[in-house]
Amino acid sequence: MGCVSTAVAQHERQVLGIIPSAFTVNNLVGETCGKEIKVTTMHERLLTMMELSDAFIALPGGFGTLEELFQMISWAQLNIHSKPIGMLNINGFINGLLSFVDHTMEQEFITQRARKILISTTTADELVDKLQAFRFEPDPALSKLKWSPSSSQKEKLDLTLRL
Repeated sequence: MGCVSTAVAQHERQVLGIIPSAFTVNNLVGETCGKEIKVTTMHERLLTMMELSDAFIALPGGFGTLEELFQMISWAQLNIHSKPIGMLNINGFINGLLSFVDHTMEQEFITQRARKILISTTTADELVDKLQAFRFEPDPALSKLKWSPSSSQKEKLDLTLRL
């Protein structure tokens, strides 16, 4: 993340770091180029990223990258957001992952419509072009779900003692 944010800042583009406060202890993530938003949890990080981003691009990475990527894909599938999601396939790094995702579709664990949520290309220019051309196609069954703060909060019980 540091290399990407530094390169973006050097080209005088906007950088926004959304960092869980636990990562700032002992300067674990280094100095942020640009604006920084500190959050409490990883879930809050993802939620903030979803709210403030126009699209999501994942670069080759480890479990954290994959977790965040699949969380955004899952939220798109559930119609929580409709933003494009891409992964840059540098030197075939994610070929195995893409084969696995295609296999889950062939085995009918995900639909063809859901498979289209993840866009991957081998060049940054092509990925940006595909993300800009992306048109979200919600699953008709899942598009009926309503995600709002009021619908996700539990109704309060009236525990008033009446004699």
